[in-house]
Amino acid sequence: VDDMVLLSKISEDGITDNLKKRYMDDFIFTYIGPVLISVNPFKQLPYFTDREIELYQGAAQYENPPHIYALADNMYRNMMIDSENQCVIISGESGAGKTVAAKYIMSYISKVSGGGPKVQHVKEIILQSNPLLEAFGNAKTVRNNNSSRFGKYFEIQFSRGGEPDGGKISNFLLEKSRVVSQNHGERNFHIYYQLLQGATKEQRENLGVTTPDYYFYLNQSDTYTVEDVNDKKEFEDTMAAMSVVGLSLDAQDTVLQIVAGILHLGNITFREEGNYAVVESEDFLAFPSYLLGINQDGLKSKLTSRIMDSKWGGKTETISVTLNTEQASFTRDALSKALYSRLFDYLVDTINKAMQKDHEEFNTGVLDIYGFEIFQKNGFEQFCINFVNEKLQQIFIELTLKAEQEEYVQEGIKWTPIEYFNNKVVCDLIESKLNPPGIMSILDDVCATMHAKGEGADQTLLQKLQSQIGTHEHFNSWNKGFIVHHYAGKVSYDVSGFCERNRDVLFNDIIELMQSSEFAFIRDLFPENLEAEKRGRPTTAGSKIKKQANNLVQTLMKCTPHYIRCIKPNETKKPRDWEESRAKHQVEYLGLRENIRVRRAGYAFRRVFKKFLQRYAILTRETWPQWRGDEKQGVLHLLKSVNMDSDQYQLGKTKIFIKAPESLFLLEEMRERKYNGYARVIQQAWRKHIAVRKYVRMREEASDLLLNKKERRKNSLNRNFMGDYIGMDNHPEIRQFLGRRERVDFADVVVKYDRRFKTPGISSQST
Repeated sequence: VDDMVLLSKISEDGITDNLKKRYMDDFIFTYIGPVLISVNPFKQLPYFTDREIELYQGAAQYENPPHIYALADNMYRNMMIDSENQCVIISGESGAGKTVAAKYIMSYISKVSGGGPKVQHVKEIILQSNPLLEAFGNAKTVRNNNSSRFGKYFEIQFSRGGEPDGGKISNFLLEKSRVVSQNHGERNFHIYYQLLQGATKEQRENLGVTTPDYYFYLNQSDTYTVEDVNDKKEFEDTMAAMSVVGLSLDAQDTVLQIVAGILHLGNITFREEGNYAVVESEDFLAFPSYLLGINQDGLKSKLTSRIMDSKWGGKTETISVTLNTEQASFTRDALSKALYSRLFDYLVDTINKAMQKDHEEFNTGVLDIYGFEIFQKNGFEQFCINFVNEKLQQIFIELTLKAEQEEYVQEGIKWTPIEYFNNKVVCDLIESKLNPPGIMSILDDVCATMHAKGEGADQTLLQKLQSQIGTHEHFNSWNKGFIVHHYAGKVSYDVSGFCERNRDVLFNDIIELMQSSEFAFIRDLFPENLEAEKRGRPTTAGSKIKKQANNLVQTLMKCTPHYIRCIKPNETKKPRDWEESRAKHQVEYLGLRENIRVRRAGYAFRRVFKKFLQRYAILTRETWPQWRGDEKQGVLHLLKSVNMDSDQYQLGKTKIFIKAPESLFLLEEMRERKYNGYARVIQQAWRKHIAVRKYVRMREEASDLLLNKKERRKNSLNRNFMGDYIGMDNHPEIRQFLGRRERVDFADVVVKYDRRFKTPGISSQST
């Protein structure tokens, strides 16, 4: 079935079977009421053309097969009708097709909204930001060839007339660790491979780049290409996108310099000499120093030693501390990660500046965020990613299940409650501040008290977690870490590196080094005021992501939400390959069964009385243009006038609830017909008005043709036409030859000449 609310049997097996049948016939979209389920087809399908855009534009959901364009159109029209901000939350695991879904929504809105040159420019930036952010923010992972390694919330801003005239991107938690290391079979961010494949000969010489297997930051995973991806062609698209979003050629060159500079940094290696690190080959310092505009000796010094403040006897002294090889490699990697993440933030900022507008009217948000991840080994990044997904699942539960049921209770609607798992308990386990503290709070405390790098901090974390929240029903510990019972299943996290990655410290020495760069572009990436920042407690990566996640939730809560739940049908990334257990697991954790049951037991449509009256007022004389009495009575009058069955609706305290979508569609069709009728009346009056104006104009033009050109009877030109010039009423003898009711259009006296004689004959009256 198109809409799984209509399934005869509601079970995980029934839902999975329905999705499989549709998937095998290339129907990848299915509804649960207003929620869209999308299954990744792993191939290009033929129904994303201009024909489909035309088909879904302005159409009701039931008129056409399920499609992402229907959801996008509904979102756009709701924004215009209700003057309310909209958002679409796209969720699902990595490789389920979230990024592609976001692209389709943005391209659809771009196609259906009008606008002049400025609007077209904004549309172009909105569409071109995709290849640019994908190049710098996406990568091949084990599960997905084009995995978003950052979260993105894209707001498209509209004018009152519905034209996209601005936009704003918020980005979350770029997976910086990928810059310096990847698992086997994965790649670093796409931009590295694009640059190495697509650079011109001149660029290669200037940047000193060669094949990817030469670079430590690329050769650890032993994977350099992606099936069906042409890195050279993608590089051209990325550079074109940079131009569209307003990056000058100089800025583009500097961006590539930084990308290449990071690759060269990774090839700096260290060896141990008397318990401290020295650079193994100083030749490898030359290119990164040149590309980043910094002093070569300065780079060597900052990578192998650190300036520290020492308090002794009431005095503060600065001392230089030499690093061992492990610490030196860590410092090198920290610099590479900082450069890359700040460059990424700069690109997002550039896109935002290119399309920002002074004041906000309406906006539509598209949330494309990394999917839930469960790997063999799950670290700090997976923990943060899964936390954000847990928060999004909470919104989905609150807004589709909890809010639905609470609304029926508030409005006094008769209804049978549905049981569901509320994952707020898991969110609290992770982010709670007190009684008991959450995992992130305990992690921050450990980071604040532990200064030394190494396993000690991670083990302390594990002990504290065990002692403070070890008895929590959704938490277990194991010898290397801890397990969280997420909505998507149990995930075991390895705590090694947790504290270091959470601390996310970039040492002041490195910041000072980058602030000494000869390139203003690079100096601007490091704007820190080091003196001011020494005083405060540094913010951790965990607290940043917690703050970002909560800000995102607040933003989403202010919008009317729409949902796309993406499902990954297999691990082979091949079309028409269906792994039953995989799909069923996703159906379970996405809560699709509860969603259908809530929808089935409840009401498909609800609107406050006032808005309902405004929309359907045109259906009766009493409500058009405005209902004067009690709003509830007005709604009742409307429903009775269209003969809606009483079991199809309930009136709450402030809202009307309509059970079946078909009943709503009936109202919409009647409204459409009424509008069409009135439109015809207006068109008829307008056409008549145009015709009269045309007639007057033609008469004037005809008159002008003869003006000053009549030799005989010049004065006749502007004389009014009488028609009856002999006064028929005064000649009864002529009238007798005409029928009594026959109208005389013209009558005059003429002189008749006989054909056989050239002289005038007898004058006679004739009509």
